[in-house]
Amino acid sequence: MGFDIEAIIKTAGYVGLFLIVFAETGLLIGFFLPGDTLLLSAGLLIQQDKVGLELWVLIPLLVAAAIIGDAVGYQVGKHTGPRIFRKEDSRLFHRDHLLRAQNFYDRHGGKTIVLARFLAFIRTFAPTVAGAAKMPYSKFASYNVVGAALWVPSMTLTGYYFGKAIPANSIDLFFIGLVVLMVAASTAPALFHLWRERRKGHAAQ
Repeated sequence: MGFDIEAIIKTAGYVGLFLIVFAETGLLIGFFLPGDTLLLSAGLLIQQDKVGLELWVLIPLLVAAAIIGDAVGYQVGKHTGPRIFRKEDSRLFHRDHLLRAQNFYDRHGGKTIVLARFLAFIRTFAPTVAGAAKMPYSKFASYNVVGAALWVPSMTLTGYYFGKAIPANSIDLFFIGLVVLMVAASTAPALFHLWRERRKGHAAQ
């Protein structure tokens, strides 16, 4: 697999898992962390009594980590966004990107914050873009809580109930399949968007 998810969860414990979820949702450098895989695996390993953690403790703890992480990401965007988008000829950004993001969040902000929870990479950057786009914090905070309350329990409990059906000697194979599934689920929306844009381009010719 390239990493031992069971060892990571055992070593990290409650505090480490809190920090991982916080970093993935709140810090731009956390985009590479295995959020979905971690939650599913934690639920599965708890069901099989392999990591010494309690589900009733872990779920609310990680919901809190996800909420706090997104709140921090929002503040990062709010305070750095105007500087990032100040120059029209920026190498990586343009002012019109910020204006488009602001318009997008005005129309779809709540839905974006909730759905982004279930999409790797997007989950990390969505709150920062919301802050940069000046989405009202009261609106952001509401959807932040809803998204976290849906994401953490759904992923963790799915892993927990899967754990009942997976023999202990098949758990490594399950983790491999899980990683493949998470990568596919995370990249599918971007691939679909590229395909749709290419199709529009061909139709316009």
